[in-house]
Amino acid sequence: MATMQDIANRLGVSVSTVSKGLNGGRDISEDLRAAILDTAVELGYTSRSARKRESGRLALFIENMDCSSESDFGYDIVMGFRQAANRDNWAVDVIPLTKTFQNSERYDRWMVEHKYAGAYFLGLALDSPWMDQLYNTTVPSALLDNFIPANPNVACVGTDNDEAIDMAVGHLHALGHEKIAFLNGSRGSQVSDQRMYAYLNSMAKRHLLIDPNLAVYDYFVAEVADEHVPSFIDGGATAILCGNDLIASGVIRSVTGLGLNVPDDISVVGFDDLPLAETLDPPLTTIRQNRTELGRCGYYALYAMLGSVAIAKNLLRPALIIRGSTAVCRPRIATKHPDNQKSVLSVNPQMYNQFVKTSL
Repeated sequence: MATMQDIANRLGVSVSTVSKGLNGGRDISEDLRAAILDTAVELGYTSRSARKRESGRLALFIENMDCSSESDFGYDIVMGFRQAANRDNWAVDVIPLTKTFQNSERYDRWMVEHKYAGAYFLGLALDSPWMDQLYNTTVPSALLDNFIPANPNVACVGTDNDEAIDMAVGHLHALGHEKIAFLNGSRGSQVSDQRMYAYLNSMAKRHLLIDPNLAVYDYFVAEVADEHVPSFIDGGATAILCGNDLIASGVIRSVTGLGLNVPDDISVVGFDDLPLAETLDPPLTTIRQNRTELGRCGYYALYAMLGSVAIAKNLLRPALIIRGSTAVCRPRIATKHPDNQKSVLSVNPQMYNQFVKTSL
């Protein structure tokens, strides 16, 4: 662990000057202060106060995720993280993260300057400016649903998407469904790609035909269902697996609006088990993520890395929650085969081509 003396030796200044640079002293130049902060980052320096549980602080960065109410996906994650950190006397600051802020600050330097010992990231997109910086960070950092390879200071926390999607496809297949559509979340999201890969793999290993126009990317919102459900039905789908429960709620509404019944005509499966899942009509079969535990695991990963224990991935077990939105398959004949520009073939052809031959 680097010390202020190490920084002073590197720059050829006194320890007191380094202290002023790290603590916002006004009687040194901005150039020298910047050099001290940059050197601290380079050497992996963390202040004693940041490392002490009794007075240390952790940052919880939130981007592209709602967390304010109990019905929001991120609410329980934040609560779980706070609960676990509080037991060890860490203070937690919840910090909204924008691309503008990320473009104006360097991650490691900002963390050192503000005396945070580590951070947990929720909702960080692959194109977020700080994502590239995390490949080389020396700050203990945990990411929900994002994996950074070969950096012992960064851990991935999430639910096992392979197991989760396989549970859902297996449940539908056991009910006789073979034309299973997948309405996924956002392209350019690591978790969306993981779930698409898991869907393709699960279909292929059961020798079920993979129709690329029944496997599409869109956004994690209910409104996307209206665009895709009609073409899924035209394509002969008897079941629709969704990237989250919000999408699933839109699918149920859209199916009903077309004069069909869930689950008699179309089975629907969600992902997350948000509070709304039980209130839908019919109640939603879904994959449960334990969101409180996702928060706690984010803290546990940080705690391990603060103790120099490198964590690559910490994946929770999913659970299949069977409710009223799935039933025995009623076969449907495809009437149209429209091309979808949001299909896996259009968005991620390399991934699709890994599995298409296996499924034939």
